[in-house]
Amino acid sequence: MEQTSLPGIGVRHDFVTEAGRRLGVVSHRDGRRALIVYDRDDPDARLAAIPLTDDEAEALADLLGASLMLGQLAGLRDQAAGLLTEQIALPASSPFVGRPLGDTRARTRTSASIVATLRAAQVIPSPGPDFRFESGDVVVAVGTRKSLDALTRILADNDPDG
Repeated sequence: MEQTSLPGIGVRHDFVTEAGRRLGVVSHRDGRRALIVYDRDDPDARLAAIPLTDDEAEALADLLGASLMLGQLAGLRDQAAGLLTEQIALPASSPFVGRPLGDTRARTRTSASIVATLRAAQVIPSPGPDFRFESGDVVVAVGTRKSLDALTRILADNDPDG
């Protein structure tokens, strides 16, 4: 990652991908951002400067972050025998919709760990006990097959106190 100060404009961050492509982001002092794609044959020539609104920049960061996090979790699954990563959709009928994660007592009851929540296009890593679930959330959890099955039952159960 290379950072270049652009006097009167802002800051440019550039990096080169493993495939040799140079990309960058210009962050203007007034808050505007642009994604820069450079020419493969001339790294000083840009092919495109794509302006991004705050929402677009956040969505792109979320998309890249979500795929990176899920890829890392998948790699962890491969490294740890018996440890699985699973995405569990929170049913609209779940007694935990609108309630904090701590109310599930998931780790205590199942030994599974909730490591992230996917909400729309947003990744919420390491949600704390005060994090409130919403209908449509997808919980990313790590545990054994038995503990993940138990967590799925708890999240769907109509008797949340078990």
